[in-house]
Amino acid sequence: MRIVALVILIGSLVQFSSCIRYSNNIVLAGLQPAVASATYAFALATPAPTTLVSAPATLPAKAPRPRTYLALGDSYTIGQSVDIADRYPVQLVNKLNADGLNYSDPEIIATSGWTTTNLLNALRDKKADTPYDLVTLLIGVNNQYQRKTQAQYREEFTSLLVQAIALAGDNSSHVIVLSIPDYSVTPFARFMDKPLIISQIDSFNRTNKEISRNHHVRYIDITWESRKAADDPSLIAEDGLHFSGKEYEIWAAMMEKPARRN
Repeated sequence: MRIVALVILIGSLVQFSSCIRYSNNIVLAGLQPAVASATYAFALATPAPTTLVSAPATLPAKAPRPRTYLALGDSYTIGQSVDIADRYPVQLVNKLNADGLNYSDPEIIATSGWTTTNLLNALRDKKADTPYDLVTLLIGVNNQYQRKTQAQYREEFTSLLVQAIALAGDNSSHVIVLSIPDYSVTPFARFMDKPLIISQIDSFNRTNKEISRNHHVRYIDITWESRKAADDPSLIAEDGLHFSGKEYEIWAAMMEKPARRN
């Protein structure tokens, strides 16, 4: 009897062991079926691990559009008898860029000998797809030299200033008018009627200053500065008529602060 009972006990243990091995595959190591089912359902409900995707690198900011400058005038603006780098519009841009304002090279519409009539004709079809950030106007010495009337100068200078403001996007604060410099201090005028030249240039300047104020543009008087050349030959160009790069640098310095306000 004892032998039979031992055999039965051993058989039961073997069967229980097999059940455990079978349960490992089906009911998670012999857990009760209900518990196993719940655990299996939890495993199915658990979301798959999230895969992190790196965001694309930030694109570099687009470089700002360079500012633009249009200089209108005559021989003084084109820089007759001086190097291109010594022209006052070029020197002004260099100063503004040194201040971090990022101006492109100036656009210059000017020719030696031009009167207000010539400049008006040159600008007849001029339009700006994008308004200029700065426009300067210096014109009138040849009106005086060629004995044009004050009435004509007033009318044509007014038209030029209105067009200059339009080219600046109708923003009068972006326009600067320069007074007419005095060439009576140059060797070219040594045999001329200097008092008459001075008187007439002053009269033309009163006109352009009045018109400038009426149109609310900035006005810079460079006439008094130009007259210093009477005692300083270094301020006069080699041709004996126009002003030197040194003098133009002074004009550019006078314009720098007003131009920075744009």
